[in-house]
Amino acid sequence: MIRVDGLTKYFGDVHAVDGLTFEMFEGEILGFLGPNGAGKTTTMRILTCFFPPTSGKANVAGFDVMTEPDEVRRIIGYMPEGVPLYKEMPVTDFLDFVAHSKGYRRAERRRYVDMAIEETNLGNVRNRLVGQLSKGYRQRVGLAQAILGEPKVLILDEPTSGLDPRQIADMRALIKRMAGRRTVILSTHILPEVQMTCSRVIIINKGKIAASGTPEKLTTRMQNKMRYDVRVIGPPAEVSDALKKISGVTEVTLHEPRDSDEGLVRGIPGVSHEFQIVSRLDAPDARPSIAKMIIEKAWTLVELKQVGLSLEEIFLRIVAGDQSGAPEGATPAEGIPSVAESENSESVAAKAGVK
Repeated sequence: MIRVDGLTKYFGDVHAVDGLTFEMFEGEILGFLGPNGAGKTTTMRILTCFFPPTSGKANVAGFDVMTEPDEVRRIIGYMPEGVPLYKEMPVTDFLDFVAHSKGYRRAERRRYVDMAIEETNLGNVRNRLVGQLSKGYRQRVGLAQAILGEPKVLILDEPTSGLDPRQIADMRALIKRMAGRRTVILSTHILPEVQMTCSRVIIINKGKIAASGTPEKLTTRMQNKMRYDVRVIGPPAEVSDALKKISGVTEVTLHEPRDSDEGLVRGIPGVSHEFQIVSRLDAPDARPSIAKMIIEKAWTLVELKQVGLSLEEIFLRIVAGDQSGAPEGATPAEGIPSVAESENSESVAAKAGVK
């Protein structure tokens, strides 16, 4: 759906974008991350034909942004950070004005406006002035103007900026419902938002792609061990000894009970105990063996989960060049997934469940 090859942009002596190359698949939601000044907004403005690249190519649904900008604009919706809204206009009139600016006829405009209002849940405020709306509703209006005409591609720059937690959750739900129907590039500084919404992540730093892949793949590549948390009802010493015997396990730590752990203390029958398990990165997933062992011992498995680095930790390590989480003996470049390693089309498409 989107293909970028060697994209470069200079502003005088400033190298804003430096040879970006990546591909997006139809129906995918891509998280586009990077510190301020990394080149994210410049890349999005090139894709939306606001200005041309200095060199390189970018295609959207087969149309070249340089030679076929009108075709690109017809199939793309753009929500910039700080959407320009006419606050003195009612919501419906504003959306009709935007649709008219996009060249739609009256009958089309009415249909597209009604569809956008319904999809963004603006029906109860459609006749109110934009300036009278809360920040959350104004952001919805910004999203509604972007989806007018049912574009195949949406580019959203900080769509949750300035929203409270409830409004963020509402916006996240709106975006997630678009998965499969639209191809979405989502730029945001709220990293948990990306982890909950996006099927894949690109981290850009100083105009270049620093890492790319699913959050799970980035976690695996950045850490040198696999970690699991397990909560078991059983004799803690015996449980710990049994866990240490599982293939690949190198360390088992029994957490001290907390006051919130039902007010109970370690060693009392029926009390669940939490263990942190560390295994080699090259070892098989230990969860099936852990579960099987606990069942065979007639203990009770309360919780079992794999623990990875958060996207925030990955982002900070990559942007700051901190390779403390890289595999032992690896060079800095080996600690971060390269574009070639993480951009395997078949694996990414399969993981994301998209075309």
